[in-house]
Amino acid sequence: MNTAQLKQQYKERIAPELQKQFNYTSTMQIPVLKKIVINQGLGSATQDKKIIDVAVNEITAIAGQKAVATYSKKDIANFKLRKKMPIGVMVTLRRERMYEFLEKLVRVALPRIRDFKGIESKFDGQGNYTLGIQEQIIFPEINIDAIDRIQGMNITFVTSAKTDEEGYALLKAFGLPFKNAKND
Repeated sequence: MNTAQLKQQYKERIAPELQKQFNYTSTMQIPVLKKIVINQGLGSATQDKKIIDVAVNEITAIAGQKAVATYSKKDIANFKLRKKMPIGVMVTLRRERMYEFLEKLVRVALPRIRDFKGIESKFDGQGNYTLGIQEQIIFPEINIDAIDRIQGMNITFVTSAKTDEEGYALLKAFGLPFKNAKND
């Protein structure tokens, strides 16, 4: 299934289901997936600059789009942190690349997690969802022999949903394997 099919599946099946489920009067009320943000915090990068370069290359390979380093906003002496030091990596996916990544995440990466029983269904109150992943090696682009350290990441799904229930219904329709079913 390619990205065009996932987008088409949204138009043909998911959107009408959501409209019926939540009794929307206008098609503009139906929640859509706006963007997916992949973020990796690297506190240890304050000591070793190569960690950022490796992380940028890994996240770029996973996302299929160039990742950028994120920088600290202020000095924190306890963490040996200076302003404008690289402390993480992030990439924002929209449109085709977003659907491509979502497809890969649901069909390939998540099933590769050891003892996988589904993901938590805790939303932020505005219909957005953040998924924490402990190991980057679940993605097929990562060569297990080439990595020297296991890094986790956060994947945030930003939707136009007004409530958590709407966001949950949208992401569940896209195939995200939630553990406990809400309102099913």
